[in-house]
Amino acid sequence: MLSEAMLKTIEAKRLLENGMYTKINDAVKEVDLSRSAFYKYKDGIFPFHTMVKEKIMTLSVHLEDRSGTLSKLLSIIAQTGANVLTINQTIPLQGRATITLSIETAALTTDVTVLLKKIEELDAVVKVELIGSGA
Repeated sequence: MLSEAMLKTIEAKRLLENGMYTKINDAVKEVDLSRSAFYKYKDGIFPFHTMVKEKIMTLSVHLEDRSGTLSKLLSIIAQTGANVLTINQTIPLQGRATITLSIETAALTTDVTVLLKKIEELDAVVKVELIGSGA
């Protein structure tokens, strides 16, 4: 589900963390990624083992393009005590958009399945997928 640039960002971060490279420019050249793409994704994409440690959950939510839908979605997440870390939204095509959310779940006041069910019950939600979870 991740774009090629996101996957290459993870690989470049791994090369830097493992000490194979000390400069970002060298690491991104090794994985054939532009520096601008690296900087765009570096703070929002992490290897799965980091998500487990940090209790991060990543969701892909397919929404109908209706006014106020994203606001309702974020409200549900906030009501459960989760903290939104990143939001990426595609441009709506054929009346639908895909939202990828990374949320920090350490303060979650409900079960993850309850959160997912609440999101699915939103009128404009077509589909919800759990991409990764450490909670």
